[in-house]
Amino acid sequence: MRDHVRDRHERAISIVRDHGSLHISDLARLLDVSMVTVRRDAEVLVSEGRLGRVHGSVVWPGTGRPTPTSARVAQRAGEGTVVGTVVGMVVPTRHYSFSEIVQGARAVLAVRGARLVLALSGYFADEDRTQIRRLVASGAHGLLVTPSWEDGALGPGEADPVLEACVPTVLVERWTRTGSPVDALDRVRSDSAYGAGSAVHHLASLGHRRIAHALQSTPHAQQLKTGFETALATLGLPPVPAPGFDPSAPASGSNRYDLTLEYLRAGVREHGVTAALVHTDADAVVLLPRLQALGIRVPEDLALVVYDDEVSGLSELALTAVAPPRRAVGATAAGLLLDRLEGRAAGEAGRAPRQHIDLLPQLRVRDSCGAARIHI
Repeated sequence: MRDHVRDRHERAISIVRDHGSLHISDLARLLDVSMVTVRRDAEVLVSEGRLGRVHGSVVWPGTGRPTPTSARVAQRAGEGTVVGTVVGMVVPTRHYSFSEIVQGARAVLAVRGARLVLALSGYFADEDRTQIRRLVASGAHGLLVTPSWEDGALGPGEADPVLEACVPTVLVERWTRTGSPVDALDRVRSDSAYGAGSAVHHLASLGHRRIAHALQSTPHAQQLKTGFETALATLGLPPVPAPGFDPSAPASGSNRYDLTLEYLRAGVREHGVTAALVHTDADAVVLLPRLQALGIRVPEDLALVVYDDEVSGLSELALTAVAPPRRAVGATAAGLLLDRLEGRAAGEAGRAPRQHIDLLPQLRVRDSCGAARIHI
């Protein structure tokens, strides 16, 4: 064996011995070599019995799977971090807003020496249980979970998969009603109600008094509706009648767009609506040319604010958007979970109070609300 390879092997052994366990990617970073090289080295050292291998990590022989109590506590950025910690994360999908949430969580975990293992539920409640069990069985020390709750809050019988986890768990972008079985868990979410209210207050500040909402049926719809209606009441503005049509009711495909389009058309033509909150921004991008085809100009006839800011700035007419702090939600949830795990490793489990953290969305003003055109 060449001397430089032998030296690298000895350094790898020394690093793993000090840490107790390390994910392959962390070892590659510490050795300043590629993942391919580290995997090849690990295979050799494992075959020689000098290191062990568990779930994508290399471990000091005899330590078993990485655990917070057996791992060395490293000091990073002034914080005690349990190196070798594995965090499981269950989200419905990697697309849309969840991509940013996952990125935020992963960044914090990487800085603090932990590893993220992602699982997808596909919005199937039964899959929540399957993925949670799989992650815990494979060695996850804690969980970040976005359950597949249809209205964003806990429904009958939906607590069991989360409560069965038996490891520290943080709910992400979900909420529970007071007194529910999982209400005592830590949770982090965007304050959707605040976001909807900020949209109404902004439109009212521009002189609008007849403001409608068109909300897609999502886990955030009820909170958006509550925030919207509360803001109207606070400002003394009347609700817009929608006989026979609830824009937040489930609908699919072109039917959803047709229903929403008719609702907005009737609002403008028959009820004096001059502004609307639309969720999601992707829906608004589809609706915008259809409104214009009906002769409804945006923002001259109908000012629009959208909830979510994934594609708002890419529309032909840039859309004013309420932007939930998705990346910050993931980062805050990950940090909260690591704090719990560190407390447990230090024998302080249960001493710190649980936390329900709401992060406020940001209003990003662009062309669709007509802010530069309407004067009070």
